[in-house]
Amino acid sequence: MKLSNALVVLDFETTGTWVDRDKIIEIAMIKCAPDGTRTTYDKRVNPGVPIPKDVTELTGITDEDVKDAPAFKDIAAEVLAFIEGCDIAGFNVDRFDFPLLRREVNDAGFKFHWENIKIYDAQKVFHLNEKRDLTAAYEFYCHKNLDHAHSALADTQATLEILEAQVAKYGQREEGLKSLDKFEYLQTAEFLDDERKFRWWNGKVYMMFGKYAKKYSLQEVAQKDPGYLEWIISAKFSEEVKTIVSNALQGRFPVFGLQEKRNSKS
Repeated sequence: MKLSNALVVLDFETTGTWVDRDKIIEIAMIKCAPDGTRTTYDKRVNPGVPIPKDVTELTGITDEDVKDAPAFKDIAAEVLAFIEGCDIAGFNVDRFDFPLLRREVNDAGFKFHWENIKIYDAQKVFHLNEKRDLTAAYEFYCHKNLDHAHSALADTQATLEILEAQVAKYGQREEGLKSLDKFEYLQTAEFLDDERKFRWWNGKVYMMFGKYAKKYSLQEVAQKDPGYLEWIISAKFSEEVKTIVSNALQGRFPVFGLQEKRNSKS
């Protein structure tokens, strides 16, 4: 791969997927120089907060694994030195890894002159160049061409065959279709409600709208400004949102374990 400038390919394992709050628990970078030499940087990071159970299941990284690891603020200078003057690449790096890195660097008290860094996102290239529609899924899972695409019956039959193939590929035969429930859970467990107005972080729910968006937990808002929650109840919000807020005003707050159980059954 010909390079006109040094390239750093990076990936983070994190406590979650919320760029504004989640923390790095592992950072890996490979620097590729134009002359073909490569340098690797790979470190575990102590996030300063408990690692959620589902993250440990996904990454294999436990609280015990990072208890003696440095905090990000202790390695921020060397991370910045490693990527200085380089282009950056990754998979979904433009929307996740790079913004999260910028926030972590800022939280650590360092300046990051990122504005002129060139970003190469392999996920964007993949999504722009490879079809992700029903025809592509049918070919991938069933190894067939979808004739008469966009005919309702043909599309329905293809979808049924795709589901059958997905159960065989990802699920448990004895559970059948139900074994695909876990993929819905992994996608939605970050949020409390269907409208994604309340988001879980570190065992607490944060509002994703209004003047307290992303700043305080719902419990903190109920303590600091109950009048704001009363206004939400009187305004044009969904019944689900109003119920969550009404419960908060009465001192009843969501418990993540119970929400996780509900999502896993839905």
